[in-house]
Order: sequence, then C-alpha cells, then structure tokens
Amino acid sequence: MTISRILMSGTAALALLGTTAACVTDPNTGEKKISRTAIGTGLGGTLGYLLGGAIGGDTGRIIGAGIGGSAGAVLGKQYDDQIKELKEQTAGSGVDVEEVGDQDAILVRLPDGVTFATGSAAINPAFRATLDSVADSLIRYPNSLIDVYGFTDTTGSNALNQQLSQQRAQAVADYLAARGVARSRIATQGFGEQYDYLRVKTGDNINEPLNRRVEIKIIPVSQDDVNAARGN
Repeated sequence: MTISRILMSGTAALALLGTTAACVTDPNTGEKKISRTAIGTGLGGTLGYLLGGAIGGDTGRIIGAGIGGSAGAVLGKQYDDQIKELKEQTAGSGVDVEEVGDQDAILVRLPDGVTFATGSAAINPAFRATLDSVADSLIRYPNSLIDVYGFTDTTGSNALNQQLSQQRAQAVADYLAARGVARSRIATQGFGEQYDYLRVKTGDNINEPLNRRVEIKIIPVSQDDVNAARGN
C-alpha cells in the first residue's frame, strides 16, 4: 500500500483527488509525492498561505529581527543543507519536512495527534526533543523569518477552533523562543478548521484528516532582501 500526503480545502480539493496531478520525487528518499505547487495552482491559490510571503510582510520583520542576509549562492547552499539536516534530525518522529516553491521556504509540519491532544494547546512532553532539534536548526541558520501556523480538527465551534489554532501556533512559537530562537524572527497565525491535510491511502480510497497540527514555515532571507528592506 502506498501513502501520499496532500493539503486540501473544500469540495474542489476533494474532487482533485480523482484527477491526475503532477508528481515530484523527493531527492533524499526517492518517494513520489504530489506536487504542492501544482495543486496550489489548480485550486486557485488554496496554498496561498504557503506560497505567499511572510505574515505581515517581510520588510519590517527583517529590520526588526536584525537579519544580515546571505548572498544568493550561499543562501542556496544553506537552504539545501538545512532541509537535509531537518529531515535527518526529525526522521521517525512523524514530522514532514518539505520544500515550498523553488527554495522559497522550508515547511516543517508537526504531526497530527502527537503534538497536541484534542482541544489542547499544550505541547506533548514526548515531542519536545523533536522541537529542540528544530530550534537548534533555526539557531544555526539565523538568516530566515519564521511563520508558525496553527490548525484544528472540526470538533467544537468555528470560533473556539480559531482561538485554539492561534494558541497552538503561539505555544510552538513560545517553545522555540524559550530554546533560544530570536522572538523577533517569529510570527504566528491560526487557521482554525481551514486547510484540511489528508493522508491518502492509494488503493484503499481512505482519506485520513491530519488537522490537529502546527506548521513552521522557514523563509530564507537574502542580502538583496535586506537591502530592499533598508531601502538601499
């Protein structure tokens, strides 16, 4: 049985499961996955929160965080090194580490049902060692902004889930900051019940929603980005 993962939202996304989508091969594992970029385009911006810019824009955040930036070639190598290291350090933990766009960002998806219990924004103590590894990576590669997104399942009202999703994002941001990641690099946003994330079991026609999760988007900052933010 093969298992693929796909981010979905609404009936249009569910309909897409029955269509042909572009596939990519993970260079580290050889596993074939559905292209997130192709899906985002096909759904008219469903993945906008991933493929878009930093929460609240990057200009003020770059200046506020005092990020120095890196030259293009250096930044590209750092990106490749960081995504490789994150995959190695979180292997077996249930964490997904993916490239967003063409080295536009790194997405670290914390697993459903492991990071948080139903209705809770308290990080599972057993998962803290994995978050420590993520924090260490963010500290070693300081030239990036960090967006933390929170999500919930559909248990409870929309209003409560929106609040809970923000609390989950904040809990992870607070944890990273407590481990030494500069708070000025981090922004948070809750999405409530939006953006279902399904594990699709090919052949069984079973879709498992993985919605009690947090996603960390790491957005590399180049020297050109810094110069633009400073008006140079």
